[in-house]
Amino acid sequence: MPTFKYSAIDQSGRAVNGTIESENVTAVRDKLSEQHYYVSDITEVNVSKSGATDFFKMFTRVKPKELVVFSRQFATMIDAGLSVLKCLDILQRQTKDPALAEALAIIRRDVNGGASLTDALGKHPRVFNKLYVNMIRSAEAGGILDNVLDRLSTFLENDMDIKQKVKSAMMYPIVVGSFAIVILMVLMWYVLPQFKEIFNNMGITHMPPSTKFMLDFAVATRDYWYVVLLTIIGIISGVYLYGRTQAGAMYLDTLKLKIPVFGDIILKLAISRFSRTFGTLIASGVPILRALEITTDTAGNLAISQIIERARLSVKEGEKISDPLHGSKLFPLMVTQMIAIGEETGRLDQMLIKVSDFYDAEVESTLKGIASLIEPMMIAFLGVLVGFIAVSVISPIYTLIDSVK
Repeated sequence: MPTFKYSAIDQSGRAVNGTIESENVTAVRDKLSEQHYYVSDITEVNVSKSGATDFFKMFTRVKPKELVVFSRQFATMIDAGLSVLKCLDILQRQTKDPALAEALAIIRRDVNGGASLTDALGKHPRVFNKLYVNMIRSAEAGGILDNVLDRLSTFLENDMDIKQKVKSAMMYPIVVGSFAIVILMVLMWYVLPQFKEIFNNMGITHMPPSTKFMLDFAVATRDYWYVVLLTIIGIISGVYLYGRTQAGAMYLDTLKLKIPVFGDIILKLAISRFSRTFGTLIASGVPILRALEITTDTAGNLAISQIIERARLSVKEGEKISDPLHGSKLFPLMVTQMIAIGEETGRLDQMLIKVSDFYDAEVESTLKGIASLIEPMMIAFLGVLVGFIAVSVISPIYTLIDSVK
């Protein structure tokens, strides 16, 4: 849709300049006339963007914390009686995130040009997702923008909090695992090949099978490191490309749910996200069918998304939400029963939020248990690995001593 730059005079006689997107000049005049603007000039703007700039913008995302602060402050100012334009102006000036500041500048310009807040936010999907935009749409329709923004900030805070807990729980095993890989690479590429040369110089030809395999493998990985690197890159690339296909993404997401221990955590996180997103949307006045559609897109797992889509089709045909969820065998009985009770009592949003709170607590408890077990398991693994290498290196020396005796 083309962009037009306009100059006009408002009812108070103040000059107004801005840009607006519309089909043609006539449509622009009609929109401005509805706002009681006297138009003096309209010019089409040729918007040309640098390919390099667009490429880098693909990787630019607003930090979740900044979005939470923005939503909370926006709600407070709206509740205090400030206009949307004034709020956007203040928030743009004080935000520290350059990507958010740039988006808010464009949003403010669009709103000043006559666009609704929903339409202005919808042009920035990398900053404001479907959930955010649709909740703002319902807020504008119902005149409860401050309440919905407050719900949004609470939702984003909870989402950010659970992600932070998962990252914190995984930090220790990642650090220890990385350290173990570095030690293993040093042993395989520098230490063990030296021992092989020493054994050859000492005339040790008969070695235990484990020692011979380990030394030959260490020398091979050192001499042909590029083959190992290309193999790892090929495997990762193959899995990534397979995951980009519809069938591959479905298979990998289903496989994630079957991983011992971690699959259970992924499932609980998905159920919690579904419940909180769906409950927040319903509480904000979004229609159930639209809420289910948005929840399907934001579930984060295709296997779960497919089940939610079945629930949406069931509701469209006049059936209950809980029936397809129960039939999937992935959603626990407690979840489907609470949803069924919520449907019957008209308190579905409250029930969904309770389910989400419960599973957030379950995930936190499970992560703490895993974190307490990972430390001794990693220490035991490293001990066994180092012990195996030490025994494999020392045993040929004992063989040589026995032969000398």
